[in-house]
Amino acid sequence: MIPVILSGGCGSRLWPLSRRQFPKQFLVLTGEHTLFQQTLQRLAFEGMQAPLLVCNKDHRFIVQDQLAELKFTTQAILLEPFGRNTAPAVAIAAMQLSNDGRDELLLVLPSDHVLENQEAFQQAVALASDAAENGEMVLFGVPASRPETGYGYIRSEPDAQLPEGVSRVAQFVEKPDAQRAREFVQSGDYFWNSGMFLFQASRYLEELKEHAPEIHDACQQALEHSKRNGEYIEIDETTFASCPENSIDYAVMEKTARACVVPLDAGWSDVGCWASIWDVHEKDADGNVIKGDVVLQDSRNCLVHGIGKLVSVIGLEGIVVVETKDAIMISRKDRVQEVKQLVERLKAQGRSETENHCQVYRPWGSYDSVDTGGRFQVKHITVNPGGQLSLQMHHHRAEHWIVVSGTAQVTCDDKVFLLTENQSTYIPIASVHRLSNPGKIPLVLIEVQTGSYLGEDDITRLDDVYGRSEEHVELPDLPGPP
Repeated sequence: MIPVILSGGCGSRLWPLSRRQFPKQFLVLTGEHTLFQQTLQRLAFEGMQAPLLVCNKDHRFIVQDQLAELKFTTQAILLEPFGRNTAPAVAIAAMQLSNDGRDELLLVLPSDHVLENQEAFQQAVALASDAAENGEMVLFGVPASRPETGYGYIRSEPDAQLPEGVSRVAQFVEKPDAQRAREFVQSGDYFWNSGMFLFQASRYLEELKEHAPEIHDACQQALEHSKRNGEYIEIDETTFASCPENSIDYAVMEKTARACVVPLDAGWSDVGCWASIWDVHEKDADGNVIKGDVVLQDSRNCLVHGIGKLVSVIGLEGIVVVETKDAIMISRKDRVQEVKQLVERLKAQGRSETENHCQVYRPWGSYDSVDTGGRFQVKHITVNPGGQLSLQMHHHRAEHWIVVSGTAQVTCDDKVFLLTENQSTYIPIASVHRLSNPGKIPLVLIEVQTGSYLGEDDITRLDDVYGRSEEHVELPDLPGPP
């Protein structure tokens, strides 16, 4: 059995903590590890092989770092140029195995879910494998325990042809209103759709080719034109663009006659919104969940999540407050599903807060925008041991670097030299330069940029050890270097 871990989502309902460039699966929201890492950890049992990962190419180095923290190896990492939903993602994973002459069972898992009961999960997987080995398309259904309007539902019915404990899918139901959700729970015949599946790789491709041939063929072409570099497989952007966007549910499971349900009663949550985060955390005596520097007074059933500032709340009930360095979101707990629509509005306005945090992660480390004004910008930069930025130049800005801690190796035109704590240097406009960390501890420095244009697109990369291609962007019509 090979797990296929899907890690391409953006988690917009958990904004402002989750952003497109650093979405919820890579955040520590419960426990001590990220949701992505927790997904990897729950696969450590007999019969489970190393996973296949599917993620967005923009998250490649985040995935690499989080795998390294756990010392986890993979079959391969499929890098999508953009998301096309779950049906194409799993198709390419199955086709990659088929190209290698393999046909194992595929355990399809989103990377951003919580499962509290590992033993129950393993028992469900064992039961599902009995059905999948006989050609069934298994969906893990979570017994509907409350009238939840944020989940899709599955109605099941008995089928004597299936193993004991497994039932046939009779109906898929989209997210219902509150009244229908109550009826579903009372009937006892409905499960929440967990988005987790088990089937043989060849069976999935057979069903996909029958019910969604345009997805099957587009994925086949995209994989044929893809490039492999070690464990990474870069999906060809041009051919993948022609692939329709669709989920496994719509493309296959709602159309096949072989869909069945295995109950998964393992403390599952998709932590898909802030109300779900509140659900899975321990509460204080007043039902509140708090994180960070938070002070509550006469408040009940609230979730207050702070990153840096002191957050104080007085006399509120059922409210969610999320504070980050550059954004604050406040909502009634029963309306947090609408955060996704809010994010769409912000995107339409061109707001960068939907894309990145103030702290932006790069393969060499990270930078944090401290302050910005007319013709200047200040950044707090951290370079990991052994990390180095690209050899680059800027047409419209100069840079001043001040080392706070660690050792910096600086290349500036034809000079290469070292800087240590409390030392600084100046990088003139149009100078070819590079910053590296030759030491064994993180390099921390303050960068002050000055100039007529300070956008991130004013970078010409001449050499990059991380293989990032140069993106040629038309810059504004600005005066050149003096």
